[in-house]
Amino acid sequence: MPTGLFGFADLLHGANRYSGRPLFETRFVGTHDGVIECAHGMRLAAGCLDGTDLDALLIPGFWAESPQQVSDAVTANAELVSTLRGLPKRVQLWGYCTGVCLLAASGKLSDQPATVTWWLADTMLRRHGSVIWQSEQNCIFNERTATASGVSGYSQIAQALIEQSLDAEAFRYLTSLMVLPRPAPAHPVFQAMSLIEQSGRMLRKLHAVVESLPASDITVRRLATELHMSERTLARKVVAETGSAVAAYVRRIKLNQVSERLMLTSTPATTISADLGFSSDSGMRRMFKELTGLAPLEYRQKYGRQ
Repeated sequence: MPTGLFGFADLLHGANRYSGRPLFETRFVGTHDGVIECAHGMRLAAGCLDGTDLDALLIPGFWAESPQQVSDAVTANAELVSTLRGLPKRVQLWGYCTGVCLLAASGKLSDQPATVTWWLADTMLRRHGSVIWQSEQNCIFNERTATASGVSGYSQIAQALIEQSLDAEAFRYLTSLMVLPRPAPAHPVFQAMSLIEQSGRMLRKLHAVVESLPASDITVRRLATELHMSERTLARKVVAETGSAVAAYVRRIKLNQVSERLMLTSTPATTISADLGFSSDSGMRRMFKELTGLAPLEYRQKYGRQ
């Protein structure tokens, strides 16, 4: 997915402009000189990756919707995995989203803390047990490696580099100037709740239906009808895929919408409650605090965009 590489390069270029100094130089590299075919039909001209003059290497994510697709992609990139394995220890290795899987396959994450996109956590634990997986974290930096979850994980790695080389104010200025969202992690109970993160077709459909309905209209019967299955089948599938009862999981989907609006907007909680169709504002606040341990105002103060 080349967009993350472009975004990463733009942030570091912005840091150079901000400081007036050439703090960072970015280049595109591959296992061979020449043109690399990327997602969406994009092509990148790249130099050969030999590691002789690199300080660090960022491994981007690739499109995958299941552990099997990730496994196939790792196999297809066996040459890259081998190249990563042979890089000198002085080269720092950073990966985000599914790119973390390539780093894990190379053995470069062994005996180190690392994170990965949530729906791959169990698979990575089974396949690469020597890695100290901490998938509840969004970004983890070690002495020679860094890993970040999600397709925008590159921004968290860039943030750490810019704040280390300049300061936090520089990164805040750049995200404001470039009209970029500040990478703020949500509460742990919501980190796996976005629609795009769902690896199974049934869960994606369930999320879409729940997010489209007013909270007061949601029942297991209504959801089962929308998904063309029995209530019993729906309940069984949700437990199998999430480990949660259907009512509890659906409630978390709806409260995740509350969380997103608290983080990304200044809309009053009372208005958010009404817009999302909760039968009472007090009921929404009670459920939200039971789930997160925070009242909506406290949540906005802790997780909201500054």
